[in-house]
Amino acid sequence: MKLAEAESTMQKTVESTQRAFNTIRTGRASGSLLDKVLVEYYGSPTPLKQLANISTPDATTILIQPYDKGSLNIIEKAISLSDVGLTPSNDGLVIRLNIPPLTTERRKEFVKLAAKYAEEGRVAIRNIRRDAIESIRKQEKNAEIPEDEARDQQDKLQKLTNKYTAKIDELLTEKEKDISTV
Repeated sequence: MKLAEAESTMQKTVESTQRAFNTIRTGRASGSLLDKVLVEYYGSPTPLKQLANISTPDATTILIQPYDKGSLNIIEKAISLSDVGLTPSNDGLVIRLNIPPLTTERRKEFVKLAAKYAEEGRVAIRNIRRDAIESIRKQEKNAEIPEDEARDQQDKLQKLTNKYTAKIDELLTEKEKDISTV
């Protein structure tokens, strides 16, 4: 595994962690809360955002306007069955999701969930580092690269690991602040 490969994979891990953070409620309406919702549409699970226009007319409402009016009920059912934790209301044309204010207890739960996602991201980055170091040591053992170059690459790899771990920590701090802000 080359350093550029490792860095690219670490960047993707940070982006994945960011997407996981986006699915956590903060008390404000956000269309990204529905990113993981899959709707059984003509026999295949389809992401909700491919079936409907999702907008936030105000800070406490998500408005879902299906492109196909016939899919309104199956979208409503998919949201009800999902782990979003919101109750959809259907007026025949659009689906509204009202975001209730978060209780202090619920905010603490969401902060813990964000910390869990961040730790999963950090572990993934450390696993990438481990795999890359094994690759470097194998190259060194097979005499493909000299010992000092192997050590240099390992140092660079550690710096990359620290950089991307710090990015995840920044994202976590930002998300905790969002969740904690009333």
